[in-house]
Amino acid sequence: MILNDPLPLFKSLSDLTRLRCLSLLVKQGELCVCELTYALALPQPKISHHLANLRNAGLVSDRKMGLWIYYRLHPELPEWVLAMLRTSMDGIKNEQPFTSDAINLLEMPDRPDNLCSA
Repeated sequence: MILNDPLPLFKSLSDLTRLRCLSLLVKQGELCVCELTYALALPQPKISHHLANLRNAGLVSDRKMGLWIYYRLHPELPEWVLAMLRTSMDGIKNEQPFTSDAINLLEMPDRPDNLCSA
């Protein structure tokens, strides 16, 4: 778990897909798997695989609501981890593919009140 060992954190950050997911989660707070799939334009199994990695590293937590699974930053992350994530994501927000991901999410159809309806 990340609270005892920072190695899983840094291993998780070494993958572009996981960075892209974290970038959106840091900015949005909570997102459904289908929102991440749409924003990143990647297949659902690939997104789910990377979210499982982030969950196993202790970076994100999930909750199920009906058919949908929503992810967010783990609420018990140490402050140093939150600060590092916020600073890192702020530093890459104007770079590709992070900019396109954010635009894709904003343009996702049928996304009222940030609730997944796909």
